[in-house]
Amino acid sequence: MEIWISQIFNGLSVSSILLLIALGLAITFGLMRVINMAHGEFIMIGAYGAYMTQQIFKSTLPKSLFDAYFPVAILVSFVIAFAIGYLLEVTLIRFLYGRPLDSLLATWGVGLMLQQLARSIFGAPNVAVASPSWLDGGLTLFTGVVLPYKRLFIIALVALCLFAMYLYIYRSNAGRRMRAVMQNREMAACLGISTRRVDAFTFAIGSGIAGIAGCALTLIGPIGPSIGTYYIVDAFMVVVLGGVGKLVGTVAGALGIGVFNTLFEWWSDASLGKVLVFLCIVAFLQWKPMGMFAVRTRSLD
Repeated sequence: MEIWISQIFNGLSVSSILLLIALGLAITFGLMRVINMAHGEFIMIGAYGAYMTQQIFKSTLPKSLFDAYFPVAILVSFVIAFAIGYLLEVTLIRFLYGRPLDSLLATWGVGLMLQQLARSIFGAPNVAVASPSWLDGGLTLFTGVVLPYKRLFIIALVALCLFAMYLYIYRSNAGRRMRAVMQNREMAACLGISTRRVDAFTFAIGSGIAGIAGCALTLIGPIGPSIGTYYIVDAFMVVVLGGVGKLVGTVAGALGIGVFNTLFEWWSDASLGKVLVFLCIVAFLQWKPMGMFAVRTRSLD
C-alpha cells in the first residue's frame, strides 16, 4: 500500500509539472495555432527570474526576509516572461500567423538566441536556487509515506494557475474577446475588437505562464540555459494528446502522461518507460487523431 500511494503521488506530481509547462503552450499553440519552439526558453527565463530574485534578496535584504523571496520570484518570473513574450509577438510573431513552418523556424531561432544570451549573462554551468525553509521536509501520512512540501506546493500552484486561466478564458470579457478572435478573426474585427491587441496580450499570457513553470522547476533541481529543451517535447505531447484548443484536454493529457510515465518507469526503467509512453500516445492518436477532447465546429472539412 505504501508503494502504491507513493507511486500515485509521484504520478500526480509529474502531471502537475507537465500541466504547468503545457498550460502556456495550450494558449499559444492550442488557441493561437502558433508553433512556438521558443516556449522552452520562456521556461528558462522564468527560472533565471527566480535565481535573480534570490540573489537580490541575499545581497540587499536581511537574512530573516529570505524565506519570502519565492512568492516574489513567482511574480517576477511571470512579469519578465510576459514582457519578453509581448515584445516577441509585436516584433515577429504577428507577421507569421497562418504560416506554421515559418513560425516554427523563426521561434526555433529565437530560442537559440535566448539560450546564448542566458549563457553570456549567467554562464554555461547550471546554478542552484535555494528553496525557502518553509518548503523543507514533508507531510507524513503514515510510516513509509512522506509527501514532500515542495511537490505539494507545486500541485497547489498548478491548481491556482489553472483556476485563474479558467476564470480568464471563460468568465472574463478579455477571455471572451480572445476566444472570439481565435474562432473567427474577421468577424471579431468587424465587431470592433482590436485583434492585434488581443493577439499580443494572449501570446504574452502564455509566455508568462511558462515563466511561472520555470520558477516552479527551480524547486526540483539546478537550472541552466537549456532547461526548457528537456520539457518542450512533453509539453507538445500533452497539448496534442488532450486536444488542441481545449483546457480540459490539457489537464487530461498531463494527468495521463504523468501517471503512466511514473507507473511504466516503476515497472521497468526510465528509458523503457518513456518509450512505452510514446507508443501509447501514438496508438491513441491513431484511434482519435483530434485528441481526447476535440473542438466542436460547424465548418466542414
